[in-house]
Amino acid sequence: MKQRLHSGGMIGGMILFWSIFYAVSKYMVAEAGSPYLAGGLLRAAAWVFLTAQLLIERKFSNLFRQGKRIWILLLIGCIGFLGDLFANLGYAHGSLGAGTALLKTDVLMANLVTVFLYRKRLTVWDWAGTFVMLFGVLLVLNIEFDASSFRWTDLFFLLSAGSLAANAFVIKHAQQHYGADPDMISYINNFVVLVLFTLTSWISGDLHRIGPVVSQSPWQIALGGFAQAGIYFFYYRNLQRHEVYQVKLYLLLMPIVTALIGVLFLGETMTLRTAIGIGIVLLGAGLLLWKSRAAANRAAEKAS
Repeated sequence: MKQRLHSGGMIGGMILFWSIFYAVSKYMVAEAGSPYLAGGLLRAAAWVFLTAQLLIERKFSNLFRQGKRIWILLLIGCIGFLGDLFANLGYAHGSLGAGTALLKTDVLMANLVTVFLYRKRLTVWDWAGTFVMLFGVLLVLNIEFDASSFRWTDLFFLLSAGSLAANAFVIKHAQQHYGADPDMISYINNFVVLVLFTLTSWISGDLHRIGPVVSQSPWQIALGGFAQAGIYFFYYRNLQRHEVYQVKLYLLLMPIVTALIGVLFLGETMTLRTAIGIGIVLLGAGLLLWKSRAAANRAAEKAS
């Protein structure tokens, strides 16, 4: 029971912090007027929180003891930068509704990589639960299936989803085969992304506006940085405990959290479509949970 509560808390924390980070990212891209500057500011704030975490845990010196695994950690940072960059470019130039839906395709990409690259069998229930949850998410997000609303710049969201899916598998590989610590991955990943966003902000000529943007949105930047640090803490530890495609499925619960926050704290109303979508997402999650428990019971019976 205690283990289930801990696992549920880790998954819930990941969903909550990722929901907050996406909301703040959208706001900061609009406020900064630059996808590069917005990304850099959020990562700079995250760097402060991550540094404090390592100092408190007395793990900061471990950063300089990574040996050959440093190369895969730097690779994770580069892919992480692409994921953030493509998403921010989508926020700046694409259709937000279509883009939000496209970002969710990373769960399908994770399923396909699991099947074709890792040769792991996904059952009919896995695929059914995935598509049911995706359909429910589109209802919760109030996505209209209108081809005229799509822009070519929405492809940035698809590239971001691909980067996120690819990075999840690289992170899990670094943990399983290189013994990489989640906190080391977090810090180096964030530092690499921070450096690259700073460079692109300088090249694009946006770096000189850092002062006014910080003075206008200090608390939003701090909140976004804290949420990013929270994502690192929960997401990487969940990748240690679960398959990549399972973690991606859990993240499909994010729109439900966002919708409930809007109703409870922002005075938004719960539409019938949103309520139906939430029910469908939970139905899909229930199918997957039932399938997982049935498989665990079968394995226990064989062991006995």
